Amino acid sequence: MQNYRAPVDNVLFLLADVLGFYRHANLPGFADAGPEEVAAILAEGARFSEDVLAPLNRTGDIEGCVRNPDGSVTTPPGFREAHRAYAAGGWIGLAGDPAHGGQGLPYVLAAAMNEFVTSANMAFGMYPGLTQGAIAALTLHGSDDQKRTYLPKLMSGEWAGTMNLTEPQAGTDLGLLRTRATPNADGSFAITGTKIFISSGEHDLADNIVHLVLARIEGAPPGTKGLSLFVVPKLIPDPDSGAGTRNALSCVSLERKMGIHGNATCVMSYGGATGWLVGARDKGLRAMFTMMNEARLGVGIQGLALSEAAVQMAAHYARERLQGRALTGAVQPAAPADPIIVHPDIRRTLAAIRGFNIAARALMLSVALDADIAVRSPDAAVQEAAEDRVGLLTPVIKGVFTDRGFDNAVAAQQVFGGAGYIADTGIEQLVRDARITMIYEGANGIQALDLVGRKLPRDGGRAITAFFAEVGDFIAAHEDDAALRPFVRPLKKALDDLQGATVWFMANAMTKPDNGAAGATDYMHLLGLVALGHMWGRIAVAVAAKGTAATETEKADLLFGRAFMERTLPETGLRLARIQAGAETIMAIPAEDF
Repeated sequence: MQNYRAPVDNVLFLLADVLGFYRHANLPGFADAGPEEVAAILAEGARFSEDVLAPLNRTGDIEGCVRNPDGSVTTPPGFREAHRAYAAGGWIGLAGDPAHGGQGLPYVLAAAMNEFVTSANMAFGMYPGLTQGAIAALTLHGSDDQKRTYLPKLMSGEWAGTMNLTEPQAGTDLGLLRTRATPNADGSFAITGTKIFISSGEHDLADNIVHLVLARIEGAPPGTKGLSLFVVPKLIPDPDSGAGTRNALSCVSLERKMGIHGNATCVMSYGGATGWLVGARDKGLRAMFTMMNEARLGVGIQGLALSEAAVQMAAHYARERLQGRALTGAVQPAAPADPIIVHPDIRRTLAAIRGFNIAARALMLSVALDADIAVRSPDAAVQEAAEDRVGLLTPVIKGVFTDRGFDNAVAAQQVFGGAGYIADTGIEQLVRDARITMIYEGANGIQALDLVGRKLPRDGGRAITAFFAEVGDFIAAHEDDAALRPFVRPLKKALDDLQGATVWFMANAMTKPDNGAAGATDYMHLLGLVALGHMWGRIAVAVAAKGTAATETEKADLLFGRAFMERTLPETGLRLARIQAGAETIMAIPAEDF
């Protein structure tokens, strides 16, 4: 099994030369993130991921989590010690508010670290990832008392966090939630109900687990308008003694799953558990979406991270595995066969994955940087533009990155041939782990519907119009540069396809919504392809600008970019054709004929 190596140099190049990270030194937190500091942070994060987390990935998959007779859950061997070291390193509160124990560094650095951690050990990374989501929700919506009580412990890793949405009868349609909240005389609420698919719902990694639970206060309006958010700790903190009283909640079972065996996915029962309202009554979905949006970006990072881990495994195997001869003549005549890396089909597969990964990393970091700008810039117009871009591209990152990430894991498995079906190679675990990313935190079909139904028309189409201008201006600025022609010309065609699809929706989906819904997934991928192609264009410009200072790796990576523009980006034409087919045929098929 090939050891994972974090792409530190690529992240540093993207931040400095493509995204202009250091131009934002005037923003809060950025002054403490100069080139030397960022390099040191990423190097240490890479070391921890490679040396501590990656060796636990396979054993975590084999051992899994165990629910004990008392309802407690034991995580796989080594996870507890790794979590303690991860927390001690300050990684959980890397981008957290210093007023509550965080380091206040830009979120984009935490996003880069999340990629490293997930590539090394996705199941482990989910534990602190959920805690970071709880921190985000309480930071924005919690009361001052809730912030004082929970945020320092969450950022230090002494306590962990979760979010509780799904119920047996209510998945995507949260309006069907039945968990109820009954007011207590002291201002707290009694939470009663059952939640399923709760990642990290019970474990032995932290002293306390802070659950954020969606529930309906008695008498609240039906549907999503009547949902409220509650903080429901496993142990109720005592401000005087510091000790905690056990709350009336428990993990009644662990889900048996296809992958992510090292993460405890729980069925949680709340039997009148004490909880406290977070934010305004009946506005819980808005507060929970703070956590969900961060989680959706995190899941998109998971798609990229597993794609990176998979291609590293496959490329190593392809360089070592001897099988057949190169079509143009033996490359290693003294050996019984040539390594399979000589074969065009293997190279096609690996180049497609590499071409996606580098551009996806650039896009992910650019959106994470926008998320920083949206909350740290003093300029309202700059904030608004950054918020628009984050809102538009979040469903794209979640949906496209995880669809492609799973496909890439399968393609990497194919490079192994029969060996890829055997557990000892490690690649089949990545395929199993990657599958959930397309489903949780909003299945990818829902991401596409959110994009087409909400994000495109919001504010009169302001965000998509700005995106068209961003890409169009790039094309106009570089279309006469012969050296950039392999990047600019395909991008121009792709942008034309995207604009054509947008115009078609405006003409055909307003009065017939099924047309929009039928083409939503293809539109999401079309937009994603254009965004990735644009990133490759920006990377090519950055390498050219560096001139002789560009590293050999940076220059060599442009070949992956050219392969992406030649072989992957033309898929925009296919996506446009599918969109323009409309919904008439698929909606005409009787339900009983499926």
